[in-house]
Amino acid sequence: MLTIWGARQHFCDRLTRRSFLALGAFGAGLSLADLLRARAAGANSVPARAKSALMIYLPGGPSHLDTYDMKPDAPAEFRGEFKPIRTSVAGVDVCEFFPRQARMWDKLAVVRSVVAVEEHSDSEIMTGYSEAANRQAHHPSLGAVVSKVRGEARADVPAFVSLRGLSVGLEPGYLGVSHRAFVPSGPGYNNLRLAQGVTEARVQERKDLLTSFDTLRRDLDATGTVAGLDAFQAKAIDMVASGAVRKALDLGREDLRTRERYEGFEPFLTARRLLEAGVSCVTLSFGAWDTHSSNFKALKKQLPKLDRSLATLIDDLHDRGLDKRVLLVVGGDFGRTPRISHVASSGGGVASGAAGVVQPGRDHWPHAMSFLFSGGGINEGQVIGATDRRGEHPADRRVGVGDFMATLYHHLGIDAERSSVRDPGGRPVPLLQQGGTPIRELMVDA
Repeated sequence: MLTIWGARQHFCDRLTRRSFLALGAFGAGLSLADLLRARAAGANSVPARAKSALMIYLPGGPSHLDTYDMKPDAPAEFRGEFKPIRTSVAGVDVCEFFPRQARMWDKLAVVRSVVAVEEHSDSEIMTGYSEAANRQAHHPSLGAVVSKVRGEARADVPAFVSLRGLSVGLEPGYLGVSHRAFVPSGPGYNNLRLAQGVTEARVQERKDLLTSFDTLRRDLDATGTVAGLDAFQAKAIDMVASGAVRKALDLGREDLRTRERYEGFEPFLTARRLLEAGVSCVTLSFGAWDTHSSNFKALKKQLPKLDRSLATLIDDLHDRGLDKRVLLVVGGDFGRTPRISHVASSGGGVASGAAGVVQPGRDHWPHAMSFLFSGGGINEGQVIGATDRRGEHPADRRVGVGDFMATLYHHLGIDAERSSVRDPGGRPVPLLQQGGTPIRELMVDA
């Protein structure tokens, strides 16, 4: 099974990275009301903006030369087995296994000259800091920052939802548990249901009673800090009674024709429904791309699936008028070596061949990778940046991960160059490790 939704993934460093709920680290035993209370205690929100973002992460790092940065004129040991095809935009070619994206390139843009650090996690592309820096500093993810700075657009909808658990790079870090992602597969989903026998009328009665208690306690507590039943429990009741998130997660509410279009990659449909419900930031993962061996064998299976899922989602976002406010970004850890490696397969990586059989592969390459963008009101139908003739290094318009993240923050109404968050000691910390500037070619208002 090549498509992995938050399941166990083995990368070449032999470390197991399971999408986990680390409730011990992030507040085991906290109820939904506790989370809301903690969030409000540290609130520093501004009026919510309508725009939102969907990050589709390709774990393990896809090969840029075999997807969006083909090099047909390079020597054979670089160009690989696949051939480029023309897109609907003159002068732009992509991999032959991306026919659907090729036909809709007027709705897409790719940056071919992104440079990352060499590490197997999405820490840098979700926090703006490398995993090495995060081992001690625990910087928050983009979604956690959005939750902190913007808050929820609605009281009954979380700001940040992860459809792949809380893996490396997705933690709230020093912003605290109140800004952790909502994980539908976790215990939080059960909290979205009304208790058996409890009607909406009884819920409203309880909310009114809690409000009365809260008013009394505010009169008695000069510090404003109260325990037990308080207004935050009333907010929790709002989330349960509204059922907006629960309904968004229930794909049975979608019409049959749409469900059939998304068959095999249902989390993409879940993501669309969450964004439509008002969630500001959603992330999910797709596939396993650590192709040290059997690179081309694996990609022949994975690329058509990625092409179909992205085209379906992008068409759906446009059909529903979500394309102007939802920015879709797709990318991985890093690129892969332009020079093809011919190694004897030993069972490592993904889609390895039989032991002892030579399976052409590509190794880690942080010096160049591609990121796909769509929607969000950006300038589409273009290619930004270029690598040299062998795809080894940027030859034009070098883009750092900080620039990539600054672009996301800009879309979400946050100025990453001027904004900061405070660590546990109260010190302001920049949102990005080495700074960053929004990619101007994508910006309509640039």
